[in-house]
Amino acid sequence: MTDALRPAAPQPLEKEGDGYFRKGCNPLAQTGRSKLQNQRAALNQQILKAVRMRTGAENLLKAATNPKVREQVRLELSFVNSDLQMLKEELEGLNISVGVYQSTEEAFTIPLIPLGLKETKDVDFSVVLKDFILEHYSEDSSLYEDEIADLMDLRQACRTPSRDEAGVELLMSYFTQLGFVESRFFPPTRQMGILFTWYDSLTGVPVSQQNLLLEKASILFNTGALYTQIGTRSNRQTQAGLESAVDAFQRAAGVLNYLKETFTHTPSYDMSPAMLSVLVKMMLAQAQESMFDKICLPGIRNEFFMLVKVAHEAAKVGEVYRQLHAAMSQAPVKENIPYSWASLACVKAHHYGALAHYFAATLLMDHQLSPGADEDHQEKCLSQLYDRMPEGLTPLATLRNGHQRQQLGKSHLLRAIAHHEESAREASLCKKLRNIEVLQEVLSAAHQRSRLKYAQHQEDGDLLDLVEAPNIVAKTEQEVEIILPQLSKVTAADFFQKLGPLSVFSANKRWTPPRTLRFTAEEGDLGFTLRGNSPVQVHFLDPHCSAALAGAKEGDYIVSIQNVDCKWLTLSEVMKLLKSFGEDAIEMKVVSLLDSASSMHSKSATYSVGMQKTYSMICLAIDDDDKTDKTKKISKKLSFLSWGANKNRQKSASTLCLPAAGVARPQAKKKLLSPFSLLNPDSSLY
Repeated sequence: MTDALRPAAPQPLEKEGDGYFRKGCNPLAQTGRSKLQNQRAALNQQILKAVRMRTGAENLLKAATNPKVREQVRLELSFVNSDLQMLKEELEGLNISVGVYQSTEEAFTIPLIPLGLKETKDVDFSVVLKDFILEHYSEDSSLYEDEIADLMDLRQACRTPSRDEAGVELLMSYFTQLGFVESRFFPPTRQMGILFTWYDSLTGVPVSQQNLLLEKASILFNTGALYTQIGTRSNRQTQAGLESAVDAFQRAAGVLNYLKETFTHTPSYDMSPAMLSVLVKMMLAQAQESMFDKICLPGIRNEFFMLVKVAHEAAKVGEVYRQLHAAMSQAPVKENIPYSWASLACVKAHHYGALAHYFAATLLMDHQLSPGADEDHQEKCLSQLYDRMPEGLTPLATLRNGHQRQQLGKSHLLRAIAHHEESAREASLCKKLRNIEVLQEVLSAAHQRSRLKYAQHQEDGDLLDLVEAPNIVAKTEQEVEIILPQLSKVTAADFFQKLGPLSVFSANKRWTPPRTLRFTAEEGDLGFTLRGNSPVQVHFLDPHCSAALAGAKEGDYIVSIQNVDCKWLTLSEVMKLLKSFGEDAIEMKVVSLLDSASSMHSKSATYSVGMQKTYSMICLAIDDDDKTDKTKKISKKLSFLSWGANKNRQKSASTLCLPAAGVARPQAKKKLLSPFSLLNPDSSLY
């Protein structure tokens, strides 16, 4: 189906020797999906341009007072809205693309719906992170150029993940890395000035924020989207392929559900709670459909109990798609969900409902109750097949009466034909679905099969004599479930590990600049003991020892000894290193943690993104006693919904703090947040 879009035997672009491409990334592969993503990116730019033009026209319409000018603006506004609608329909066509995302194996199956990856703009971490390393950690930022480059390369690789488990691992490793980056470089009291821009995968509208949570949420969304592409790409003609599809859709539902419950205030339509709820339902529906295909793959035996089971399974698939279509038809999802997706859900609901009635008709019309049959078991199965028996009929009497079986079977066939006609009508109303040949072929073949079977048993008085066939109970022996992402099992090395243990050296803690102490051990006695583990602290300091006279204080963290980095050394290793110098002079660097009041910078430069120009102001802290309370105030965190809100435009959006030495105060112990601590479902930031 897609041979023209995909090379016959694509070669891996990874170079194991020099690591030119990261594992799980294939940015130069000229596959159909990469072309599709390029088209999506181009459409996003056109939509952005049209949105800006519409905003300008609306503002001009509000400001203009001349009737002729207002009439001209209204005309231009109508043209812009028409262009936006056309671009949206074109983007919708990419979202329903079958020739790219479906399996390359020729299959007589209804296509599945994948999610497209969110596009993003390039982000330069280098300047901001270098400044923060120099200012906050008092280290030479040039020593971290490789680590910053690795972070930027990893982000770039995540824009084109390969459609396999390696691609998923790539995205999750970057997500884990963002947890470390957030803890080390994004203090909770200010913005860092790094702007993240992501495009809505459904509408193409860009969302820009300085909040790292937008980056995290978008990576999670792309992880779920990649799972959907793995599921649709699986070979549905094999048992292993169908198992892979079921697993991929369940994992996609798990990732999207985790995103919905964790990031509750996203400013992007495709990541809103309502939209994510629908997407979760869609993934579970497609997983249930793949489970049905798995049951039918070995073939459906024309046997009573087998047909009962398949009828229940088909009814279950039809029910989940009916629920999905109902969810897609509710506001506000209805305005942004692709029309072709809602249409396909409705088509599948009727199609699988028709199959359920067809199998019920087959088990009634093709099987008579023989003398040696298990009468009680068949009666039980038939009674459980329906939500209610037709008036005047009982399961056992129907099984024993051949005429009643035939009449009830024909009633099921008529309902099956009605469902087939409705599914064909829904498919014909959507232009995108009309162009999917395999869909039209599957619907036509199923419809024709039901019509032929009814024609074989049709009688003149059927329309008057037949009772309405009851509904078939939706039931499955293999219920699909959400598989939650195992984020705790994702392993990724902290790129900035050299800065020290995250429990101490993080963005939300402040300490004095490194102090150099020169002292000697008198008669083998250092004059202090050590405690803690990576980094080690000075403890029980003798106020008259050489180290104390050199400026050491209890609670100081030892960061280096004789230019040997000690931030990751254990207590025994540091003690061994100190004793190795004997009575020679020792040069040791230490830092002291500051409390919350001292952690506020005495000088800061702020600017507001709401202004057309950048205005800077140096704020000098006043040490007067009556001003002490003001210096302890911490600016309120900006809500994640601040993007696009006029009332927040005048607030400070970024603060660049200048280093300032302070006096050590009693240590205020705080519990350090883990890299994933900001993913609390109760967080009000996102």
